[in-house]
Amino acid sequence: MTVRSGEFPVAGKKCVADGSRRRPLLAGLIALLAAAPLAARAEDCPGHPNALGTSRTLVVDPTEHTKIGTMQYGETLPLKDHEVVLTFDDGPLPSHSNQVLETLASECVKATFFIIGRMAKQYPDGVRRLRDAGHTIGTHSENHPLSFNHMPLQRVEQEIEEGITHTTAALGGDTSAVSPFFRIPGLLRAEGVEDYLASRGIMTWSADFPADDWRHITPAQVMNYALTRLEAKGKGVLLLHDIQGRTATMLPQLLRELKTKGYHIVHVVAATPDRPKTPTEARDWLMHPDAGIAVARWPAVPRLIYAAKATTPAPDASTASAWLGDLARRQTGFYRPGRFGADVVPLPSDPAWPRPVVAAAAEAANTLPAPDQSLFRRIKIPGGSIRLAGRGQHAEAMPARLEPAVTMESAVAIQTVAARRQLPGSWPVMTVGLQRGPVTPR
Repeated sequence: MTVRSGEFPVAGKKCVADGSRRRPLLAGLIALLAAAPLAARAEDCPGHPNALGTSRTLVVDPTEHTKIGTMQYGETLPLKDHEVVLTFDDGPLPSHSNQVLETLASECVKATFFIIGRMAKQYPDGVRRLRDAGHTIGTHSENHPLSFNHMPLQRVEQEIEEGITHTTAALGGDTSAVSPFFRIPGLLRAEGVEDYLASRGIMTWSADFPADDWRHITPAQVMNYALTRLEAKGKGVLLLHDIQGRTATMLPQLLRELKTKGYHIVHVVAATPDRPKTPTEARDWLMHPDAGIAVARWPAVPRLIYAAKATTPAPDASTASAWLGDLARRQTGFYRPGRFGADVVPLPSDPAWPRPVVAAAAEAANTLPAPDQSLFRRIKIPGGSIRLAGRGQHAEAMPARLEPAVTMESAVAIQTVAARRQLPGSWPVMTVGLQRGPVTPR
């Protein structure tokens, strides 16, 4: 079809441009044609009519929004409700990455892969398979050190640049195949690292929710984390790892569940001179831009004006005693729960406070009175005799009177040990080794 000057075809019709209306329409048409081949829809998935597919392709400018992912930053990708971006870290690893690629191909789903430089150097075919399948290729450092948050900036720059170099080398030096997207290992961010990436025109990717697939959990638990956290936010960037066998195992069921629950997959690419960015507004880059409106409409807290600021005088002792006595009378019929709440215990009828003050003696005696001597007189036993016998010596016999038919001899053995002698002024100590002598008739 031949188009004359001043005319361009639109939907099979010939339209004449009048100058002012030609440029906006032409620019919109070019943007539409540029974005149209990027979208992979479910109906365009040969052999899989019920595939999930990729609903649309989002083109972003890394220099305008340098940090995304609400796990760490205030902004995220400008997604609509029920839109998901799949991301995979740490690959390629053929034993599991190839299984992930086959699953994505069967559902015609496009994702973003963050490549480790040494893995790309060891498995360059895995990186080329990602490019040939149309996935977005970002980078994830050279060796995945979990120390970006305190590593010297010079070392950080080396990790970033070597990772990009080896990923590009695996693609035959094709720099256009590597997107200016970078994810910090372990999400251990640092302000200097993010500033360096922004100076290089590279967008720092965090995530909106992970699936914890790096933990030692089952594939079912990985899928449960992914779905529950996605439903909690309604949309966002999902963080996965294509080097994990549990992720490769659960991925087919996860994609089926996403389709069943009405979610749509979004493919993200970087803007180029031939591929303009997707038009967005600043509020589109917020997870829930309208979340604060309901809070702002709450009624304001009323300002309370106090008539006076004088303090209440403290009651004197007589007033307090009368008040406590009246309170005790009121609490006569009041019960409080017991220790285990199964029964109740009545409060005392008398007030517990103030308690009666015990008057102390005006002048306390410094010494105690001496005991009467009668307390220490010897007990006389009539009709008998007591013999005190010590070890190595005998005490004299003390006569006593008993009944005529009975004579009692008592031998008491006294153990004289220096360690057990009673000190002057100490408490009386019972002497060990006391034995009662035999009682014999006279």
